[in-house]
Amino acid sequence: MNTIRNKNKNGRPTKEAAEKKGYKVTLKMATEEYYSLKSKARLAGITRSEYIRGCIQSSVVKERLSSELMGQIRQLSGMANNVNQLARKANAAGYVEAHRNCMDTMKGLDNIIKRIEDGC
Repeated sequence: MNTIRNKNKNGRPTKEAAEKKGYKVTLKMATEEYYSLKSKARLAGITRSEYIRGCIQSSVVKERLSSELMGQIRQLSGMANNVNQLARKANAAGYVEAHRNCMDTMKGLDNIIKRIEDGC
């Protein structure tokens, strides 16, 4: 006979290399976080490790804004504040149309700032 014999004939079948978990990660949590993880995994009917692996696979992480971009946001915020002050003065002086233009410009600046902060 030219068949290969399995030594552990009645044992668990060996896993392929892709199925094996080769890395162990140690994680520190606060008590509240630990019990939250424990209860969510139990509700899902899976182990804590499976729950964490699932979270890693399905999560989206935004990168931090660069210092250059943060500087630009600060400049835009300053411009928006200046426009707001001009709008108040125009409104107080009776320049209604100038007030409307300033308010529209300010809303546009605010929208730009929000889009930048949200990652476009």
